[in-house]
Amino acid sequence: MRLIISFLFFFVLNSAISQQKDALTEQEYLVLQDKIRLTANANIDSAIVFANQMAKSNNNKHLAFANAALSYLTQLEGNTNKSKEKYSLALKYLAKIPESRDKVQLTTYLYNYAGLAEWKRGNFSKALENYQEGLKLSTQIRDIVQIVKFKNNIASINDAVGNYRLAIKDLRQLNDFVDKNESVYNKEQFLNNKSNINLTLAGSYENYYMKNAKQAVLLDSAKYFYKKTISYSQNFPDNKIVAKLSLGNIYSWQKDYANAEKTYYDIIFLADQNNMPDMLCSANYNLGDLYYTTKKYDKALVFFKKTDSIAAETKSNEVDYLKSNYYQAKIYNILKEPELAYKHSKIYLDNYEKSEAKLNEEVLEVNYKLGVGDLTDEMVTIQEKYKYDVFLNKALKVFYVVLFVAIVFLLIKNIRDKNKAHKKMNALIEEFKANLEKKNLPETEEIVLDLEPEEEIHLKKENVNLSIDEAKENKIVEKLLALESKHEYLNADFTLPYVAKKIKTNTTYLSYVVNKRFGKSFGEYSNELKINYVINEMITNHMYRKYSTQAIAESVGFKNAVSFAKSFRKRTGVSPAQFANNI
Repeated sequence: MRLIISFLFFFVLNSAISQQKDALTEQEYLVLQDKIRLTANANIDSAIVFANQMAKSNNNKHLAFANAALSYLTQLEGNTNKSKEKYSLALKYLAKIPESRDKVQLTTYLYNYAGLAEWKRGNFSKALENYQEGLKLSTQIRDIVQIVKFKNNIASINDAVGNYRLAIKDLRQLNDFVDKNESVYNKEQFLNNKSNINLTLAGSYENYYMKNAKQAVLLDSAKYFYKKTISYSQNFPDNKIVAKLSLGNIYSWQKDYANAEKTYYDIIFLADQNNMPDMLCSANYNLGDLYYTTKKYDKALVFFKKTDSIAAETKSNEVDYLKSNYYQAKIYNILKEPELAYKHSKIYLDNYEKSEAKLNEEVLEVNYKLGVGDLTDEMVTIQEKYKYDVFLNKALKVFYVVLFVAIVFLLIKNIRDKNKAHKKMNALIEEFKANLEKKNLPETEEIVLDLEPEEEIHLKKENVNLSIDEAKENKIVEKLLALESKHEYLNADFTLPYVAKKIKTNTTYLSYVVNKRFGKSFGEYSNELKINYVINEMITNHMYRKYSTQAIAESVGFKNAVSFAKSFRKRTGVSPAQFANNI
């Protein structure tokens, strides 16, 4: 019996090994290639099945492509270690292939998958490096299909790091280039390329609008290209879902909340049906954002919690997770649940700094590599691939000289700025101590303002028709100081009408008293209290220094980080970040 079982086991094992050693035909290899590419984003599981089928071949070319594809697909699943292992295997199989045009083309495929995997890890500069190398090789062998892919991916990197105008320029050129070379594609490949390019182009317009909200034409352009994407994406559910999601965002910005809500629910259904957890996470976040905007806080919390849950599983929706916790903190603050508000604000602040720091590093790296590589200024064409070689060499020499001079200048400037900031810091700390001593004086001590004669005349002219007895003035000042002691000025509503109502006087009297007693307008008085509070917290609380400028601005009631930074610099002579770094 044992002999029979052993024989059967040997037969099955031998059959399996024999199957693994069979090479695929070239046609089977090409068919599997297309299946992997078309299902990579729409259905990861199916793409992995196709890649594993290809990996059963004994042909080194097939094995190199299969493992490169698996490197990207396993990264999509969040398994970075396995992804890197698969890419190393792909390179080993590539090294065994004799030099030929086929090997160069295969190398471009590997560069593309390496770039996609690095992009998924958030390493934009490394992704760009792979795309640039792949683009050079594709240009050498005149592979138009690969050139288009690399140019589209490079434009996407530009969009990711904020180079929106460059991305838009390159993508519009690329769109025309694909139309002119339609003959090199079959119908499905052509539609896929048009879908990808229009999607990236629409995204660049949308992101550019986010930074330039006054230019409504950018949003109209985004809307147009998203609709074009959907028309090209009938057989590509991943692009179709992404485009619909972004259309929902545009409806929301245009305050068409009914259409936005319907679109987001459609996406939740489609993403779930097509096994796309990233899109499912984003759609849930967008619904939460919509309900927050329309003040339906209970509904918003339901979808923000779903966002957190899905983000924890995907490990790739960091931005949605970050913004979700930001809004949850705001909602719990509105609902007066301080413990939950604190919990979510801490999650937001802890993750925001890491996210911003990584993105800033990537932006610098990408822009540096774009400057050196000079691969994104003009469309790469087959006919003119050597036209700019001589010019490029001269330009690079000039670039290096300018770069060296700029670095030396920046180093000198940085040293001077640090010395200046250090001196300013010592002066501010002394001023802070002096202010503390003044605040510790008895409360009954009368406040005396040492105004210059010209200032006194100015105040008298401004308030010539006002007459308030001293006792009433003192009462207003006393109530103002009481509000100061309670830190009421940290409220965003700490305005002239609000305070006048709070201390039961009118705005004219309050403005007059602040002007007379403190020598400044009410707005200047309010801003100075807020900035002094920030200085105090930064000097005494090391955790406060780690907050972002936006977070600090919100904590003291400023409407935005720009106005806060302007007021802070006016008071201290340095930016909030410089102040924190030099303590």
